[in-house]
Amino acid sequence: MKLKGKKVLVTGADGFIGSHLCELLLEKGCNLRALSQYNSFNSWGWLEDIDRLSEIEVVSGDIRDNYFIKKITEGIDVIFHLAALIAIPFSYLAPQSYIDTNITGTLNICQAALGNNCMKVVHTSTSEVYGTADYVPIDEGHPLKPQSPYSASKIGADSIAWSFYRSFELPVSIARPFNAFGPRQSARAIIPTIITQLLKGEKQLILGDLSPTRDLNFVKDTCLGLIAVAESDETSGEFLNIGSGREISIGALVDLIQEKMGTKAEIVQAKDRIRPKGSEVYRLCCDNTKLKKLTGFSPKTGLEEGIKITANWFSNPANLENYKTEIYNL
Repeated sequence: MKLKGKKVLVTGADGFIGSHLCELLLEKGCNLRALSQYNSFNSWGWLEDIDRLSEIEVVSGDIRDNYFIKKITEGIDVIFHLAALIAIPFSYLAPQSYIDTNITGTLNICQAALGNNCMKVVHTSTSEVYGTADYVPIDEGHPLKPQSPYSASKIGADSIAWSFYRSFELPVSIARPFNAFGPRQSARAIIPTIITQLLKGEKQLILGDLSPTRDLNFVKDTCLGLIAVAESDETSGEFLNIGSGREISIGALVDLIQEKMGTKAEIVQAKDRIRPKGSEVYRLCCDNTKLKKLTGFSPKTGLEEGIKITANWFSNPANLENYKTEIYNL
């Protein structure tokens, strides 16, 4: 199925990945409806950075409201469901919010898509559902280990989505992106945390545990992977990893970024940035064989190139001023 000319809904469109996905869907020629979380400031988040914003039908609301979701999915052909709470440290403090948003929100999307006869739903999961790798690279058959309330909520959301495929033949795919990075990402993520501190001239980098490894992917590749899942006729009912197959430790990542930016800040590990031992995911590395087989997609942008693009974006003073490096962003 080609997306050109299709009526497409993106939930979580005001966020980091969602805003980049909207840009690519406009390039694909989609008729785009974007869900932005309602707020009293009438802010559309990162959607407001998109050049072609006037071509998007932006609706403000809440993924947790079943009636509202039924209304905004009327006439929609394809849904990209990204709306979620994703910060792991905050899930320790507010786990009920993660259940309500991530699980109930996904249930609302699946029920609405089924009732409105949508042609395809791409539900966005996360590599965090696998927990610390039992083996690498991690394929879709890897055991699921809920090492945080966030991870548990996403495992639950995945199960809801898959149950609608099994029970009602809803054409839903469960995409599991490994760690995305790029322009517009929140400072709760590691690469913006490093880059923003360096750009603001900090002589000490305040970080957490340096030993975990991550499979880092430039955000455009993550979005292209999601689009490839939507356009393939073979992905319904499937779990699909989106990642590079390359892992790097946080310590090595710091060294790489400092090398690219020409800085030599001292690293300080802060206790409040270290996850509980049983909750930390120490190793993630993606096996993307299944995605390549079913869609033909593989990542295009290497880690070093992606870091360069990301650092250049953050170095724009207008972008950097949106980040408060002195505050630990949960």
